Amino acid sequence: MILKTRIQLSTLMFFQYFVWGAWYVTIGTYLINTLKFEPLEVGLIYGTFSIAAMISPFFVGLIADKFFSAEKVLGTLHILGAILLYFTSTVKSFNLFYPGLLAYALCYTPTMALSNSLSFHQMKEPGKEFPSIRVFGTIGWIVAGMIVGLFKVESSVIQLHVGVIASLLLGMFCFTLPHVPPKKHVHASVREILGLDALKLLKERSFTVIILASIFTCIPLSFYYSWTNPFLNDIGMEYAASKMTMGQMSEIIFMLIMPFFFRRLGVKKMIMIGMAAWIARYLMFAYGNNDTLIWMLYAGIILHGICYDFFFVTGQIYVDNKAPKHLKSSAQGMITFATYGVGMFIGTWFAGLVVGWYTITENGAHLHNWTQIWYVPAMVAFFVLVFFTLLFREKKLNKADN
Repeated sequence: MILKTRIQLSTLMFFQYFVWGAWYVTIGTYLINTLKFEPLEVGLIYGTFSIAAMISPFFVGLIADKFFSAEKVLGTLHILGAILLYFTSTVKSFNLFYPGLLAYALCYTPTMALSNSLSFHQMKEPGKEFPSIRVFGTIGWIVAGMIVGLFKVESSVIQLHVGVIASLLLGMFCFTLPHVPPKKHVHASVREILGLDALKLLKERSFTVIILASIFTCIPLSFYYSWTNPFLNDIGMEYAASKMTMGQMSEIIFMLIMPFFFRRLGVKKMIMIGMAAWIARYLMFAYGNNDTLIWMLYAGIILHGICYDFFFVTGQIYVDNKAPKHLKSSAQGMITFATYGVGMFIGTWFAGLVVGWYTITENGAHLHNWTQIWYVPAMVAFFVLVFFTLLFREKKLNKADN
């Protein structure tokens, strides 16, 4: 790959996730503190991305790849997204904010798959070349969080305006990317896009256990994404959004050392460690404070690398290895639909419901019992750990099946 293309793709990844990271983690603080939304409403708003994740595969697989060049679709979606995100930033009621953000999410979520496919199209060896380019996406998320945190705009609509500007710039930049013609010869079916062809793999118990555990682990994941920033701000942590980027930094580190642990521990132990880390994280959040026990809050944030990489990434690798060649795409489609679609939708709704249970309103202000709130995802993670440990059986793969 020539240097110019590498720079273009790295820039694409940086802004692709900068746009999302500018507001996704901190929007809950804005909704609670500024717009005075109820916790369940916040959970439903976070669920817009899950709904979009369930719908966007149809757009990418059945329409975008067949009739339009990838760079033009990317540019159009990001520019349209900027307009919709700006509209959303101007409204103050849930009845307008929710459909506005849902419309934006429907524009944004397809761009994640499209940016990947556009990048793969330029690579001779994606397995070797893609990680060094995709890492700029994580860096973009970190930089966005640092900016929002350092300027203390977690409770301000400014975070959405940062996303609007970045989305608009990215949209225009996309039209300068290398041309990727539409794949008119590709005929992806609805069954393949949603991973329905991979349902036959569920006949094996351990494969089913992985899928179910991944869905239910999206509940603890949703608590982290939706409510950590409001929690840290509520207890008085300075520059909370900036400090939360330590989670993404640890994600990069553990992603790089995963092969070392994977060879020595195997799938089952890796996922068990990941689940144990979820439990430890939420207990640290429950008992930590912004004084002498602040180290527990930092440790809970830094555990994100183990929580996410050791569970979700290991699960994705297992699914890819377990599926025969002709079902690999369907298998990944199924686990993506199950986790980021169904799992995150359930998780964001349930997290909002739980926060509402342990919240009282006095003089127009929401008062949260965070200790009780964090017990819930810790218990969910514990039951998933027990479920997985008892039912999952790791077997050596038969190469002939692949």
